[in-house]
Amino acid sequence: MKKGIIYSLAALMFVACGKKAAVTTGETERVEQVRTTVLQPREIEREISVSTNLQGYVTLNVAPSLTGKIEHIFCEVGDKVVKGQSLVNMDQTQYKTTKISMGNLEIEKNRIEQLLKTGSATQQQYDQILAQYNSTKEQLEFLETNTYFKAPFAGVIAAKTYEDGELYSGQPILVLTQIDKLKALVAIPETYFPKIKEGMKLSLTSEIYPGKTFPATVEIVYPTVDPSTHTFQCKIVIPNTKNLLRPGMYVTTTIGLGKAEALVIPYQAVEKLVGANDRYVFINENGVAKRVTVTLGQRFDQDIEIIADEIVPGVEVVTTGQHKLVDGVKINVVE
Repeated sequence: MKKGIIYSLAALMFVACGKKAAVTTGETERVEQVRTTVLQPREIEREISVSTNLQGYVTLNVAPSLTGKIEHIFCEVGDKVVKGQSLVNMDQTQYKTTKISMGNLEIEKNRIEQLLKTGSATQQQYDQILAQYNSTKEQLEFLETNTYFKAPFAGVIAAKTYEDGELYSGQPILVLTQIDKLKALVAIPETYFPKIKEGMKLSLTSEIYPGKTFPATVEIVYPTVDPSTHTFQCKIVIPNTKNLLRPGMYVTTTIGLGKAEALVIPYQAVEKLVGANDRYVFINENGVAKRVTVTLGQRFDQDIEIIADEIVPGVEVVTTGQHKLVDGVKINVVE
């Protein structure tokens, strides 16, 4: 009887050990079913999109170099002005006094000039009056510019901070902004520095005008790269004769960089590392899944460009079933 019990226990232990071995063997021999795509170069239209804010092409703070009473402001916020139009008149007392002095000095200069010709005045006397005349002339021109302030370009009044009769103390009286032509500064990744040239054409879009594009041109490419962001700036200019766009609007610029070859896969084939922004794909390396960290390039609807040293033409990238893969697991490619 005891022998029978011993034989039974031994048999149970053998069965239990056999089951455990089978599970372990099954885990070791894990094979995942996947679908793959063999990468081939694809010709694309290379372009980059960058968001930015519009600015008036020229913005001027109307801030005369004279303190004193504001005699009259000729415009209000929102008014359109033309080049040469009067914007502000400051107190005219100093200008008028200097203008009278200028007239008297001109008479005296002419008188001494005639006396010099007849020998009744010396060259020194003439040089002294001429110096006073030139100095007063410069002062009068300065006073005229800062007493009667005129618009140096056509634009719109964007701000007004004073009223007639108030004492001007340095804060801009008005802000004049050119809006028939706008500008924007865009930051572009340093990778594209050799490709961005002055005079390049690009397009602008705004959520305010769905489906509408606005032409623009690269006016200046800044010569340095920001070491903290690895971007460089370029200034673009945007014609705005219909005044549809306004300074401060948020827009997206799209710059075409010509045709290029790229390696493109379905966007869903790219995995994202949990808790980080790292992106990766799995490739088939002799029947084994290998994880490769990639940089994402340009997107084309449901496809995305991927960039990495190991991502080359002919590589087999897993496009279906990649969510259940880990690095080193065996895979079976199915049609």
